[in-house]
Amino acid sequence: MLSSALIYLYLEAVHQSDEQLVNTHAGCLFQHFKLPAMKNCSPWLQCSQIKAEVRKIKLIGQGAVKKVCAPFISAAVYLAEWRGHKVALSELASLEYREDFLHGLSMLQALQGSLVVQLVGFCLEEDTIVSQHHPHGSLLNLKGVLAQQKYQHLNTWHIRLRLATDYISILHYLHNSPAGRRVMCDSNSLEKTLSQFLLTNDFHLVVNDLDALPEVNPSRGALVKCGSRELTGQFVAPEQLWPFRGSGQPFSDDHMPPYDEKTDIWKIPDITQFIMGSTQGGDLVQFHLFQIHKECKNLDPKLRPSALNVLKAYTSVYGAIVRENSGYRDML
Repeated sequence: MLSSALIYLYLEAVHQSDEQLVNTHAGCLFQHFKLPAMKNCSPWLQCSQIKAEVRKIKLIGQGAVKKVCAPFISAAVYLAEWRGHKVALSELASLEYREDFLHGLSMLQALQGSLVVQLVGFCLEEDTIVSQHHPHGSLLNLKGVLAQQKYQHLNTWHIRLRLATDYISILHYLHNSPAGRRVMCDSNSLEKTLSQFLLTNDFHLVVNDLDALPEVNPSRGALVKCGSRELTGQFVAPEQLWPFRGSGQPFSDDHMPPYDEKTDIWKIPDITQFIMGSTQGGDLVQFHLFQIHKECKNLDPKLRPSALNVLKAYTSVYGAIVRENSGYRDML
C-alpha cells in the first residue's frame, strides 16, 4: 500500500508541475469521444461527418505486412484535421486485409478506455478509422522525444519506469478485457511491438494497433497461434518457435502447437530494457526488477507470472527505490 501511495503521489506531482502535460483520458460515455481541447464529449463521427469534415494534411505512417518478397502496405495513416482538432485518419489500402481491419475496429470499439487510443469515428463504407492524434508518435520515438530540450527534464528513471508500468498495465487490461483474454500477436520483434504503442502528450502509453488480438479461452480449451508462418529469433517466446526445427522437419502450421497470453509475458524484460534506456538510475531499476524478469523468462509458460503480478512487482520496485533514495538523503 505504501508503494502504491508513493507512486500515486509522485505521478500526481509530475502532472501538476508541467503545464505542457495535458491529460488525454476523456472520461466520456461509451461511443463518445473528447479530444484534449474539447469542452464536451461528442458522439463518434459517422461516414457523412468524416467525408464532409475530416481533411487530410499529410501521410504520417503505413501499416506493412511481411510478404515473401517484400513488405506489403496494408493501411495508410494520415495526419488530418476535424473542426480545428488534429486527428489520425487510417485508411485500408488493400481489401486483402479488410478482415484484420474490421477486427482492429471491433477491438478499438470494445476496449475503449484510458489505456487504448481514443476512437473518434469510423466509416465502414470507406474503410476508414479516425482516432486521436498523438504528436510524439510511437514508443519507438522515445529516445528522440526525451532528447529534445523541452523534454529533457522528463528523461528520468521515474518517467521511464512509469512508461514501463503503463506497458504492463496495458497487457493486464488485454489479458482481462471486456472482450475476453486477448494476446498481442503483432509483436514478433522488438521494433514491431514498440510500434503498437503511442506516447501521449502527458507521457503515458496507449495501445494503438489492435488488428491482431486473438482470444484465449481456457474454459473452452481455445489457444492461439500468431499467424500461419514460422516465427524465428530470440524475441518471441520459446513456445512460438517451431518445436521440430532441430530435426530437419519443415515447418507446418497444421503441426505447430498453439499457445496462450504468456507469450506476452516473455517479452516484458526486453520492452522494459528499451524503455529504461541508459538514463541515470536505470541500472538500479533493472537490478530491482531482476527477479521478476527472471520469472518472465521461464521456459515453461505456466510458471511465468501473470501481468497483474508483474505490475505489482513494478509498483513495489518503484516504492523501494523511492524509500532507498529518501534514506540516503536523510544520512547526508
